[in-house]
Amino acid sequence: MKGGAVKTGLRIVAGEWRGRKLAAPEGDTTRPTSDRTRETLFSMLASRLGTFEGLKVADLFAGSGALGLEALSRGAAHCLFVDQDPAAIRAIRGNIANLRAQAQSDVRASSVMSLGAAKETLDLVLLDPPYETGAGSVAIDKLNRLGWIGEQTWLCLETGKTESVSIRGFTVEATRDVGKARLHILRRSED
Repeated sequence: MKGGAVKTGLRIVAGEWRGRKLAAPEGDTTRPTSDRTRETLFSMLASRLGTFEGLKVADLFAGSGALGLEALSRGAAHCLFVDQDPAAIRAIRGNIANLRAQAQSDVRASSVMSLGAAKETLDLVLLDPPYETGAGSVAIDKLNRLGWIGEQTWLCLETGKTESVSIRGFTVEATRDVGKARLHILRRSED
């Protein structure tokens, strides 16, 4: 695709923007979360959260922004989108503009690891880092130390199907395999 064109085929699964198309960044740098995987993830989260209404969310290693936009479509109040790839940032900003979600969105063109101290904790953190890198576990540990993750924060980390997750201070509440992906739902440990 020439001139910064982006791939399509992604759609919002449910909520206010159900069925609306999303653009994915061009190239092979980003691996967007499939509609089926997102549907499974949000079903897992809905059974634990009850509702997404009013939640403060972060979509980290955001790619197309599909995870965060899915949360906004289902009623989340605000989403922080973070990715360092310029093509991903263009796709995220384009998707946000297409859905007219600018007031609910904060887009940061940077590494997740460069986020500073949080002003407040988040309700839901969605992470979809490159598979087989361990980047998600490292990011969760750092975000926890910087105050982004509170006692009530839910985290979802997508990894490759063969990866397991063990992060000091966190409990894996559930895992589910969908295609090539493994979804991990985590909470801070009680100890």
